[in-house]
Amino acid sequence: MCGIAALVNWGDRAVLRRMTDIQQHRGPDDSGCLERSAADGTWVGLGSRRLSIIDLSPAGHMPMVNDAATLAITYNGEIYNYRDLRRDLEAKGYRFRSDTDTEVVLHLYDAEGPGCVTRLNGMFAFAIWDQRNSSLFFARDHFGVKPLYYACRNGQLALASEAKALLALPGLQAEVDLEALDQYLTMLWVPDPRTLFKGIVKLPAGHYAIFKDRTLRTVQYWDLTFPATGTTYRTDENELADRVRDHLRRSVRSQMISDVPLGAFLSAGLDSSSIVAMMAETGQRPLRTYTITFPRKYRVGETTLDDPDVPAAFAAEIGAEHREIVVEPDVAGLLPRLVWHMDEPVADPAILADYLVCREARAMSTVLLSGVGGDELFAGYRKHYAHQWAQAYQRVPEVLRRGVVEPIVLALPSFRGHRAKGVVRLAKKLTASASLPPIDAFLANSTYLDREQRQRLYSPALARDSEGFDPWSEHRRHLAQVAHADVLHQMLYLDTKTFMVSLNLTYNDKMSMASSVEVRVPFLDREFAEFAAREVPPGAKLRGFFRPVTKAILRRAMATMLPREVLRQPKAGFAAPVDYWLAHDLREMVDDLLSERRVRMRGFFQPEAVRRLVDEHRRGRRDWSMQIWQCLTLELWLQAFVDRPAVTSDLPSAPICVTRPGQP
Repeated sequence: MCGIAALVNWGDRAVLRRMTDIQQHRGPDDSGCLERSAADGTWVGLGSRRLSIIDLSPAGHMPMVNDAATLAITYNGEIYNYRDLRRDLEAKGYRFRSDTDTEVVLHLYDAEGPGCVTRLNGMFAFAIWDQRNSSLFFARDHFGVKPLYYACRNGQLALASEAKALLALPGLQAEVDLEALDQYLTMLWVPDPRTLFKGIVKLPAGHYAIFKDRTLRTVQYWDLTFPATGTTYRTDENELADRVRDHLRRSVRSQMISDVPLGAFLSAGLDSSSIVAMMAETGQRPLRTYTITFPRKYRVGETTLDDPDVPAAFAAEIGAEHREIVVEPDVAGLLPRLVWHMDEPVADPAILADYLVCREARAMSTVLLSGVGGDELFAGYRKHYAHQWAQAYQRVPEVLRRGVVEPIVLALPSFRGHRAKGVVRLAKKLTASASLPPIDAFLANSTYLDREQRQRLYSPALARDSEGFDPWSEHRRHLAQVAHADVLHQMLYLDTKTFMVSLNLTYNDKMSMASSVEVRVPFLDREFAEFAAREVPPGAKLRGFFRPVTKAILRRAMATMLPREVLRQPKAGFAAPVDYWLAHDLREMVDDLLSERRVRMRGFFQPEAVRRLVDEHRRGRRDWSMQIWQCLTLELWLQAFVDRPAVTSDLPSAPICVTRPGQP
């Protein structure tokens, strides 16, 4: 795992060095810069910060050059089938100086050109300078596990693993993209390829690009595909469960290859527990697992915090070296630091939990396996079955819906500090969206501030500028690709293209790299994902109505390997006690950063509208916790990147947290 940078006709070696150094946390083990000039006058620079995982020797130094000195690569990621690819290349006469997957990618490009990416199974973002035709080839993995940001203008190109590195470029100032801001306030994050930085975008997942003759061309090389509605699936369900288990087993084993200590996240949930069970099956020891939890005072009224006793008992049963990390973080000191690491404002408090578990695990494990992707492949979220309830609700006479049910549900208090809070929040969303078509309701249930609420929040200038914005435009573009598929499969496809890559995978990458930890995601093995999309019917993923069973076929596949407590555990997000923090640790920060003076100075929002959110939340009239977190995160992002004349790798100094190990 590494941090990479590349320049073509933009800046110089000093700029390249600054871009590389800003990403030092991504690769503390080694660094390098390389320059090349082409016959047509093109200048290119490649930079790398290396976190050594496979072949720790100097032979893995990057940027790496082939023997003929015609190709050079800077690379971030892991290719899990690299040994098979290496054998194929050796049969063709290629010789290797290292045991790295980096060199395999370099030779594979030499042998097959841009089409080489279709042979790769892993997570990656890399750039290859081809001296033979004066072109820069760069690519991002199938699901976008690894990020790749770039800026292109006036025949110049720059790219990096982190957006903040691009702010070192001469002439590129940090400015807010207003359309991206509207998207952020709609859904807590900005969908790829846009970012909140005007002029900085991401290469979409499953795409490569070629920059040649001062022109950039992007190509989609892969996509997840689903059968048409009404397709007959012939596989017996017992056989199907066996195949799911076999695919997951192969994926986990392939991703356990490492020359450094390896461990796994372990929550009370099905996905991470399934991965750990497969790891235990290999007999490889030590098997280290990590669970993060918070003191009981944080857990009041929160339904998104796992019960730490469940993973502790499971870890003891399989003989894992389990570490329960109980944290009481200095949130006010930690949050600005993590916003800096995130690059993009992602208003999900789960970033704190993710960072803290990676930070503590780093002492014993450089690589961690994660359950990210299981919900998107097998339908694990409440919003996936919400449309079934909505269809039943629509059969209730309209006079009762609009005259009785909706006024009662929408008038319910927020139930802050009570376990009913999550149920009430869901009921309000479902009631408000139930009359919409399924996909529109799905989007509405993913919304945190609807158009009317955003317009009330916006300053007159922003309200005017945002009139023509459609925050769901990227979602609608993706939906057009699967209009033929079952409604559930449309939802799953949409989640893999937006929610998973722009939120979950983004913060997993940034928070793990902030601690110099590599996180791998076995559910997103390309072959496993293709199998789940093509051959597992919707009814095997989600079944039931009054008590829906999510990820049904995965539960069946793991029934003999997991304890009943895990199989029956309700869905709980990898989250944090945001409500408690806003009421206590962050109260002063909220009053300062969202004060009338500061909000007015920014010019995006109406101060009285922001104050109303805070006051209604504190009085318990409405649950605006996530919306307040959005505004707070945005202000910290503006301070970190827009207010500063330059971005450096110097972070705010503040206590991080107090931790203590738990006992399994």
